[in-house]
Amino acid sequence: MYKLKKIDIPNGVKKIGDGAFLECSNLTSIEIPDSVIEIGPFAFAGCENLTNIEIPNSVVAIGEHAFYECSMSAIDIPYSVICIGDGAFSRCYNLNSITIPNSVAYIGPSAFSNCI
Repeated sequence: MYKLKKIDIPNGVKKIGDGAFLECSNLTSIEIPDSVIEIGPFAFAGCENLTNIEIPNSVVAIGEHAFYECSMSAIDIPYSVICIGDGAFSRCYNLNSITIPNSVAYIGPSAFSNCI
């Protein structure tokens, strides 16, 4: 999976599972369909070149370390999200803008740690 650069997840997928694309280091872009309601723990962790991600309005939970060490510079959390897991965006060194809506009821420890 090291050569994988772009992913188009088919409509109908409900959850992106734990570690599904873990350490896909060449991955730069992903299309997440509106059918996805959960992004599992470590789903995109270590995808160090992932710069383009749009979380759809259907997602209610972002798992722990889901985007650990990714390279996006900005992220808009949709109003559907109520939970951002522990370390979800930790070590995202390029992250300089994030929008978190009032719908988010839980932000886990270290969710944005080491986001310089």
